[in-house]
Amino acid sequence: ASSPDEEWPEAEKAEKLARGAALKWASGVFYRPEKLEGLGHYRRRETHRNSSIQSRLKSTVQSYLEGVSAGLEQLRSAAQEVQSVCQDLGAARWALLDSADHFQGLQQMRELMEEHVQLASVVQVLPQIFSVHEVFSHILQLLHGQHLLEAHVELMVVEQLRDDILSQLHLRGLSSAQATVLSYFSGLQELNESLAKQLWDIVGSSLRLVHEDPVLFVTAVRIIEREEKIDDTLLLEATFLPPGRPKGWRQKFFQVLQDTITGGRFHAPHMDAEGPGLAKHLAALQKDIVSELRVVKDLMVQCVPAHYNILSVCTATYHQALTSHLQEILREDLDKQGLFLLLEWALRVYHSPEMMGHPDLLPEVDVSALDPLMSPELVDQTERRYVMKVKASVFEWMQRTLEVEFKEWFREEEPETDHQGFFQSALPAIVMQMLNENIQVASLITDSLQQKIYNMALEELEAFLGRLREALVQCGKEHQQDRAVPKYYISYLLAMLNNNLALSKSVSSLHPDTACREVPASLQAALDRMQKKATQLLLEELLLDLQPLCLQLPSRKWLFGSQLVGSICEVIDKYAKDFSRVRKPLFTLLLAESELLVASQYLRALLQRKMVCKSQEERGQLCHRLLQDATQLRELFCGLGLDQSQQSLEAVFALRELICLKDPALLSLEVLGFITKYPDVSDEHISTLLDIRGDVSKEVRHVVLEMMAQHPQVLPEGYRPIFSTILVPVPELPFCLRKGKCA
Repeated sequence: ASSPDEEWPEAEKAEKLARGAALKWASGVFYRPEKLEGLGHYRRRETHRNSSIQSRLKSTVQSYLEGVSAGLEQLRSAAQEVQSVCQDLGAARWALLDSADHFQGLQQMRELMEEHVQLASVVQVLPQIFSVHEVFSHILQLLHGQHLLEAHVELMVVEQLRDDILSQLHLRGLSSAQATVLSYFSGLQELNESLAKQLWDIVGSSLRLVHEDPVLFVTAVRIIEREEKIDDTLLLEATFLPPGRPKGWRQKFFQVLQDTITGGRFHAPHMDAEGPGLAKHLAALQKDIVSELRVVKDLMVQCVPAHYNILSVCTATYHQALTSHLQEILREDLDKQGLFLLLEWALRVYHSPEMMGHPDLLPEVDVSALDPLMSPELVDQTERRYVMKVKASVFEWMQRTLEVEFKEWFREEEPETDHQGFFQSALPAIVMQMLNENIQVASLITDSLQQKIYNMALEELEAFLGRLREALVQCGKEHQQDRAVPKYYISYLLAMLNNNLALSKSVSSLHPDTACREVPASLQAALDRMQKKATQLLLEELLLDLQPLCLQLPSRKWLFGSQLVGSICEVIDKYAKDFSRVRKPLFTLLLAESELLVASQYLRALLQRKMVCKSQEERGQLCHRLLQDATQLRELFCGLGLDQSQQSLEAVFALRELICLKDPALLSLEVLGFITKYPDVSDEHISTLLDIRGDVSKEVRHVVLEMMAQHPQVLPEGYRPIFSTILVPVPELPFCLRKGKCA
């Protein structure tokens, strides 16, 4: 056997710790001899303390032993009871096994009990089943009397009876019996249809009824909500769904309401493509929609549950119906007025305070969250159709204006004048007013339409200027055949120049953006061509009067002091008086072009019908005549207001210097200066001038022409050619001033 210390090592350890603690305590207390006197006191105190501790330990151990004894006793009692229960359960098991045969007889009892319960239930509802047809008749009477709530209550009772029977048959798998039940309750279908018809008639007249008889409309809504709850309950259970379920009457309510809204007014007969019929139709739509939405907002909203969102539904329905209706109208061949009305109504009127932005509808009615009434693509397509219609109208109007203008050119009276006495006609005002009105009208719709109309206006104006130019050409041809027709040909040409200037100044005002007033290059070119053609026809007329006089150049009569240039000045002065009936920039242009024409015709006469001077005296006479003629013509044009720097007659003075040069050896230097100033001069021109001098040797001629070959000239920008239009004829026998051998 092991020792107690080996069995309880903790006790040995505790004893050692206690002895160590006691020793430490004693050494601390009795470290002085005088302290030994209290040893007896300390011994008694510790003895008393140990006694107290031992008493408590004995008490604790005793209590513990008593508890253990009680527990053991309880365990012995429990074991006995368990054994007794096991014996009882075994006896019960054997008793149940002995009675198993008797329980089989209870199954038949159970089946009889269930059948009895079912029969009791059937007997209980037999009075209701037998009275079904009587109830059907009563419900029908209630429906005829529009007692809809009472009729619906009884109808729900009968439906519930039928559905319970069908459900029981369904659970027992007696599907063959369901047909008999459905046949017996077949009247329910007719009653349901009759009730539904009355409900949809009420919903179809809802906008009127909420004014006249809101109770009837509310009754219909209550019945619809009852049926909707029954549908939800049956769908939630999902065990058996009776025939005709779900009815979906709430969905049908919205469908009927939407069909009512989109009824007759959105299926109007063929639209009047000329505009007035469409305007009347759109005005009626505007009035009806605003009126009906006010009824929905003020009255109908109070008659239906909030979750119906009836105002939003009606607003969206009207919006969608209008979208489809406008597309249907646009399939018609509308004229420009009809297209404009449609664009204005859809883009302006629809959102204005006169319609969907009406104060009585705001803020509840809000169409901003819906799709546009007309898609951007449809708007663009409609705008283009409108532009094409306007373009055709503008073309027709301009063509009539041109025809009237053309007839006026052949009148027996001068064109009208403005307050300053300048010739003009009503053409610019008519054309610009027509174009500007169309652009301003388009601005009432969208900026994009205004820009399209502006672009179209410029294109049509450009085309019109082309046709006007062709008309001028035609008029000029008729005048060439008979210069007496038109009688006031020049006056009307001057009026056309003023008209063209007025158009040029007015074009920039057409642009929608006041900050961007630049005239397109193609239109400016058309205006320039028009001005150039009118100017050309005037110069041709001037040339016809100058040619008989120029044919006398050069001649003996001219050389020795005739009044030939004086006659030319008279013709020019006469035309200048006519030119004064155009505005200043045009007057200056005509003067400059007339002066260039005179200078070129004068030089052409000298170079094409060249004379040859035989002596120095003859050259001096020719130079004197050239000086007098050029000076007289220059003074004339200066007096008329053409600055000397703008005149081409300086070429006559320069040519005179070449002829008057006394030393032919210096000709190369003079010719170099001449061709530098007039770079369009050719070798043939210089050769002809040398022939006119009559004293130029072959060597000098060769030097001059060689010098010209070494100094080719390039026409500077803005240079007005004068010699390039003069063709030098094939050399022929020169005209001689006096009898003698010709050079």
